[in-house]
Amino acid sequence: MKRGTIILTPFPFTDLTQNKVRPALIVSSDVRKDSDIIIAFISSVIDTNLGTDSTVILKEDDPDFNGTGLKVSSVIRADKLATIDKDIVIGELGFANTNLMRRVNEKLKTALDLK
Repeated sequence: MKRGTIILTPFPFTDLTQNKVRPALIVSSDVRKDSDIIIAFISSVIDTNLGTDSTVILKEDDPDFNGTGLKVSSVIRADKLATIDKDIVIGELGFANTNLMRRVNEKLKTALDLK
């Protein structure tokens, strides 16, 4: 699994009491040697308050939507990250193209206060 792959996986709730199967974007480096990957939360619930410095709203008519494997317009949350073991991934849905990853990278910089 490579950086930019959109996967289907159990994503933990922030209080770690439960998880829900949902799509997520792999944002960790391909050079990691262990079995962990860092993923960003993807949701189909696009709240008007989510148009922030740490989200990428991806609508079905967006040129970057093609190839993602997502079924409906979605939001990628660079501020909701988790580290999971690759073994719990249910499957791969698609891939984020270079432009979409550039957009996500910018949001990750903001969310993590990187300069």
